[in-house]
Amino acid sequence: MLDRNTVALSPSIEADRIAAIAKALAHPARVRIIAFLLSKPGCIGGDIVDQVGLAQSTVSEHLRILKDAGIVTGTIDYPRICYALDSTALAPIRDLIEAIAARPPESEAACCFTPQGCVPKETVT
Repeated sequence: MLDRNTVALSPSIEADRIAAIAKALAHPARVRIIAFLLSKPGCIGGDIVDQVGLAQSTVSEHLRILKDAGIVTGTIDYPRICYALDSTALAPIRDLIEAIAARPPESEAACCFTPQGCVPKETVT
């Protein structure tokens, strides 16, 4: 049971999904790929290679990781593949970040949580 000082996280905040998204975002090359895709409505893989400055095989691996996380989609239009961002994919991590941002600063917290429960801040030294 939650006490009155515990914030219940939204059901859309799914730990495994957030971890997968965070892991996919945790590489500078993948962040550069996402930034490039933000500047284009869709693009061809070769464009990404030119923009990011990595080997085709390396870019393909980064795109695979982004696709597995659901952040990027790829549509085959032979002989090209058009990549795009899925704007809904980041919703779980956005919800978590918004929950963190909505919390009052530590200095405004009413108590300090200990194994014994909530101890008013003025009694904690």
